[in-house]
Amino acid sequence: MKNNLSIIKKSKYFLDKNECIGIPTETVYGLAANAYSDFATAKIFKLKRRPKKNPLIVHYASLQMLKKDCKINSNFLKLFKKFCPGPITLILKLKKNSKISKNVTNNKKTLAVRFPKKDITIKLLRSINYPLAAPSANISTKISPITKGDVKEEFGKKIKFILDGGRSEIGLESTIVSLINKPKILRLGGIEISKIKKTLGSKIEYSPKDKNIASPGQGKVHYSPGIRIRLNIKIPKKDEAFILIKKRKNYGKNYFYLTKNENLKEAAKNLYKTLRMIKKKNFKSIAVEKIPDKSFGQAINDRLNRASKFQ
Repeated sequence: MKNNLSIIKKSKYFLDKNECIGIPTETVYGLAANAYSDFATAKIFKLKRRPKKNPLIVHYASLQMLKKDCKINSNFLKLFKKFCPGPITLILKLKKNSKISKNVTNNKKTLAVRFPKKDITIKLLRSINYPLAAPSANISTKISPITKGDVKEEFGKKIKFILDGGRSEIGLESTIVSLINKPKILRLGGIEISKIKKTLGSKIEYSPKDKNIASPGQGKVHYSPGIRIRLNIKIPKKDEAFILIKKRKNYGKNYFYLTKNENLKEAAKNLYKTLRMIKKKNFKSIAVEKIPDKSFGQAINDRLNRASKFQ
């Protein structure tokens, strides 16, 4: 991209002034602010209308910087070596002398951390001397953004700047793994459970309803386009959008394909884009055919199940 240095410099300028900006990652776009600043992180919650009990993910440029804030363990090192930078968030114990704002952790002694893979965001993180708290850049419970335009739709002029990194390649939030005591997966996302199990060399529990909210994405209603969603549907109603996972011979104007050949990774990438498109076309309800509950299909089903709780 042209003028990378100038837009990184502009991003740094606003972040240094404790403003929030939009940043690209390979998963979705984030609403970023200085994770060490109470003032800056409070703005994230206000802009997103996010419950204060919901912790934030913090993005780091290097392991050296992370070590200033968190205690490292062997399971972390295994997953870090295999998947970082990449679409995985790991929950660690905070050090007592950490500068991380209590807004970020909801006064807990743990922190959700991530190393994004997007080159321009890595360059930004390397240009500042603090990590970035950056939940998805959307109003709380709504669809996560995968382009600069999506972020602009959500916030308009309420944020000072959006760092443009093109479309998010994965299009689905990071997989979240708690490494406090026995490893647990708290949110399905950009990395399949099977790969995490293989890396750790042991069974790992999936606990999406963990009572102690230690990470984002655990709310009952989430990822919603603000439209009623019906799941596992074979035949849609005449007036509703129909999301399909596989190409059909019969094609209607209300048909929206996540993928033509049941490619679940591609389907995950296209999920939020499709939900936004349907909303813009003013459909009042969405029917979704049955999505295979395997691989990335598990993450798709997780998002659709939560989105379907919208009333």
